[in-house]
Amino acid sequence: MSRHLSNEIEKLKTRILEMAGMVESRVHRAVKSLENLSIEEAQLIIDSDIEIDQAEVEIEEECLKILALHQPVAIDLRLIIAALKINVDLERIGDLAVNIAERALFLSKCEAIKLSINFGEIQNRSLAMLRESLESLMKYDTSLARRVRNSDDEVDKINRQMYLYVAEKGKEHPDQIDSLLSYLSVSRHLERIADYASNIAEDVIYLVEGIIVRHQPSFPDSSQKT
Repeated sequence: MSRHLSNEIEKLKTRILEMAGMVESRVHRAVKSLENLSIEEAQLIIDSDIEIDQAEVEIEEECLKILALHQPVAIDLRLIIAALKINVDLERIGDLAVNIAERALFLSKCEAIKLSINFGEIQNRSLAMLRESLESLMKYDTSLARRVRNSDDEVDKINRQMYLYVAEKGKEHPDQIDSLLSYLSVSRHLERIADYASNIAEDVIYLVEGIIVRHQPSFPDSSQKT
């Protein structure tokens, strides 16, 4: 790899990490706006989505420039392909943060309801998956990427439990169904964030090992390349 190409790739990886930090922060703030029913905080998340959109475009342009000017091959080419896909996933996570903030705005205008719903566990697990998937990218760590991928089932389980809880409360309080469905939407959005983190982990496995595991079931760390 030429020094210039190496520098461009390191710059690209830094940009991806910066965007990931922006996205992660917005998810945290969006959930906080829901917990506090903060109209101001929710609106800030919605209004700042343009920053994520602009970052996505800039990273895509950087990837295309590297492809055009350096014509990378082997692992360098796979890195650019992975970066393009990860970039899109991060932008979609940013959109999910906006969706959560929009639910917070809606619920702030509704009559308060008492629910023993705590989004902390599913939020923490989803964001942990996001952080670890990006760490696996920075370290080319497929073992960590596989652990992230295996974690997705647990988040799915929590989301199903949330669905059952909301369904039960909906029978008890049919007059509050709109609010209950908004809370269920938030759980679904957090579960989707975990799905995108899993996608990123799969891209890391492709990047390092050159295999596509997207449609394969989760497998242990000791799994071998086929």
